[in-house]
Amino acid sequence: MKATRIPAVRARGGLSVRLDVRACVVVALLLLVMLASGVVLIGTGDFPIPASDVLRTLAGGGDAGQEFIVNELRLPRVLVGILVGASLGLGGALFQSISRNPLGSPDVLGLGQGSTAGALIMIVLFSGSAAEVTLGALAGGLVTGFAIYVLAWKQGVHGYRLVLVGIGVSAVVTAVNGYLLTKADLVDATRAVVWMTGSLNGRDWSQVWPLLAMCAVLVPLVLGNARGLRMMEMGDDVSYALGVRVERTRLVLMVSAVLLTAGATAAAGPVGFVALTAPQLARRLTRSPGPNLVPSMCMGATLLIVADWASQRAFGADQLPVGVVTGVVGGLYLLWLLVTERRAGRI
Repeated sequence: MKATRIPAVRARGGLSVRLDVRACVVVALLLLVMLASGVVLIGTGDFPIPASDVLRTLAGGGDAGQEFIVNELRLPRVLVGILVGASLGLGGALFQSISRNPLGSPDVLGLGQGSTAGALIMIVLFSGSAAEVTLGALAGGLVTGFAIYVLAWKQGVHGYRLVLVGIGVSAVVTAVNGYLLTKADLVDATRAVVWMTGSLNGRDWSQVWPLLAMCAVLVPLVLGNARGLRMMEMGDDVSYALGVRVERTRLVLMVSAVLLTAGATAAAGPVGFVALTAPQLARRLTRSPGPNLVPSMCMGATLLIVADWASQRAFGADQLPVGVVTGVVGGLYLLWLLVTERRAGRI
């Protein structure tokens, strides 16, 4: 069924806004599911709290015990999950749109592995604190993103070359990570493996504020370049003809995507496959062409919150790190995507 659109609304100065009704409905439903899942997740744990009491506590009406559990222990975890999921969803949508390839996500390109390498260096070689590990993961993701861009550059950065270079860089960095683990002692190796799994356990307000500040800067920047990004999906020549500064726009959006992915990985570890699946699921729900940036953000946040709830409740007394759940679901989705692309003759 073709998406229903309302006419473009033109304001002073020539600015026009065109809304896709189906996409708006999808975004609203995803936000509703995300918020409802967040309330349920806050009430989940060794001390269960009914959803009504969670809402009352968030509004300032809970008792002292509920205030501490909800506002200090569980709410930061949920907010980190929402921000990490939204960052990964948006970063994945950017990479897939720039590469014009559904496999062009940070998981495949090796950005998560690069952040892992930075964190492992701080853990294994320097026995760094939690803050130093976070900074190392952020630096590792940025260095990996820069290396991919430089190696993929040849009169511009194009889709399949970006993906192929990313796969090669990912293989090299994965080997480096394995080497670092072999050099670690038992305590550091255990700490590194726990971090590499990807988890929201123990997240507090110190992770919320940096993520929130990053999103407050990068999300408006990305959305401000969304028009150019959509035109770039038609090809560089067409984009140049329409007045888009292609390389400048591509560089700004790639840097933003790398920062979003590296920041999310630094906060929660390498949570796998959210960046791959969220944009694809969002596009299938909205049935809209283009990058679907806002739906991808909402889908990523919803996926991570639901996966975190599943990791706590769906396996009985065994609470799995959220990265295990997203890895299983995302791996199955990747296999299905590869089969679909092959049948379509695109790979």
